[in-house]
Amino acid sequence: MCVCVCVCVCVTERPKDKRPLGRPRHRWEDNIKMDLQNVGFGGMDWVDLDQDRDRWRALVNVVMDLRVP
Repeated sequence: MCVCVCVCVCVTERPKDKRPLGRPRHRWEDNIKMDLQNVGFGGMDWVDLDQDRDRWRALVNVVMDLRVP
C-alpha cells in the first residue's frame, strides 16, 4: 500500500520551484580558469599553482592589474 501511494504522489505532484531563466552562472573555478587563460597560464593546473604561495600571489597581482582600466 505504501509503495502505491509514493508512486502516485511522485507521478501526480508538480515541482514547487522553477529553474532560473538564462544560462547557468559561472562558478568561482570557471573565473579562475578564464583569468589564467587571459594571462597565458591556460595550460597549467591552477590547483597545483596555488600550492606555491609566491607564484600564486604574483599571478593574482598580474590578473588584478589587467582588470584595472
